[in-house]
Amino acid sequence: MSVIQHRRTAVSALAQDRLGAPAILSFVMAAAAPFTVLAVQITTGYSVTGVTGLPLAFLIAAVILGLFSVGYAAMARRMTNAGALYTFIAHGLGRPFGVGGAWVALIAYNVLQVGLYGAIGSAAGPLLSQWFGIDVRWYVVALAAWAITAVLGVLRVELNGMILAALLIAEVAAVLVFDLTGLSHPANGVALDAFSPGNLLVPGVGVAMVMAITGFVGFEGAAVLSEESRDPERSVPAATYGAVVLLALLYAASAWAMTVATGVGAIVPTAQENGPGVVFGVLGQHLGAVTADIGLAVLATGMLAAMISFHNTIARYFFALGREHVLPAVFGRTGRRNGAPTAGSIMQSAIGLAAILVTIVAGIDPLTQLFFNGTTWGGLGVLILLAATSISVLLFFVRDPDGETAWRRLIAPGLATLGLLGILALALADFAALLEVPDDDPPAWILPSIYLVTAVLGIGWALILRGSRPNAYEGIGLGREPEEEDDDGSGF
Repeated sequence: MSVIQHRRTAVSALAQDRLGAPAILSFVMAAAAPFTVLAVQITTGYSVTGVTGLPLAFLIAAVILGLFSVGYAAMARRMTNAGALYTFIAHGLGRPFGVGGAWVALIAYNVLQVGLYGAIGSAAGPLLSQWFGIDVRWYVVALAAWAITAVLGVLRVELNGMILAALLIAEVAAVLVFDLTGLSHPANGVALDAFSPGNLLVPGVGVAMVMAITGFVGFEGAAVLSEESRDPERSVPAATYGAVVLLALLYAASAWAMTVATGVGAIVPTAQENGPGVVFGVLGQHLGAVTADIGLAVLATGMLAAMISFHNTIARYFFALGREHVLPAVFGRTGRRNGAPTAGSIMQSAIGLAAILVTIVAGIDPLTQLFFNGTTWGGLGVLILLAATSISVLLFFVRDPDGETAWRRLIAPGLATLGLLGILALALADFAALLEVPDDDPPAWILPSIYLVTAVLGIGWALILRGSRPNAYEGIGLGREPEEEDDDGSGF
């Protein structure tokens, strides 16, 4: 082994055997932010769509994602790569589409991560004022959250996992407290009307289904941590399935409990009038103002947990692309002591800081434009990636079944593909409604178009690599550095 090869081996690998299935589950569920989904997304779902069958929508979304997870887990057992969805798309649809997918992933996950900075100040600011008499602007809290996330991003991944586990436990506990409170204090008796298909199959069902499935965004991140996990062939599928099941139960129960607490007929006007205040109103009315304040604190810490989780995901995408020289090779380097993707983490921190500063200087509304529009747009990007990955799984196993059952390689991925493509079509058709803007509003078509342009540029870059640097092109999706290219580690 040459000196150059030895140096590469030492600094081009993530830390191994650091995470078990529970830690990976903490990462993926923290990204989904269950208490934020309860307080913000479920209430918004009721107010925007007018659909009272939202609990059933969450269960249907979980079935689709569960079917997706079958093929996803089968591929994850074969490919241990921090590139995750990018890797799967490259092996299924081809290297150019893989790079296009990677560039879409970088935009989508970055938008999801930085969007949360716009919300955490709005959640924590009133509490700081009430508890300590400190009147702070939203960006002070956002910058504090940014600093915490940035520091953790360059530390050992298991430390991040332990912090996320603690924050996630608080979130799940808060969700369960709300659910039990709502169900034990019914407005008009405990009824199952919200699970009736008749209350879902009404005008607005398309938007309701899109909102339901985007509530799970983050569950797909288990494979990103596969290189750092213990026994990835088992821990990644276990964490993926576990996240889908647990999130489905939490979301469906929470959306149901909300209808019980207000009455099915009253939930839509109540959500339209109060928004997230529905959750804290129920807690405050039945358990006291202190409990409602604790709920607001958990909302803020849950957002912080999601930031940390998405930050780790983005840093590893940068790492995977840098290691394969699709991006500059510096991103493919890790810390010698902690095994963290340091360059990718610093890059994501720079993007987050830039987003906060631009929001301040441009006078952008942090809650509506940065958080709500940003996370809606990011969720659309992840939905595009899931649909592309599902197609890729089908194509991959058609070419290489290698003993996989028909259920894993054909039936489940096929059904998932149909479901995801259907929901993606609804999302694109109703994107203006998701943003709560008129159909002719520029962001309603500009934001989705950016993903198309990004994917085309990524495909074009892959084709350039094929002609100019064939070794790098051939290594796309393989999880290793190209042979005999850029031995000095400079540039691509």
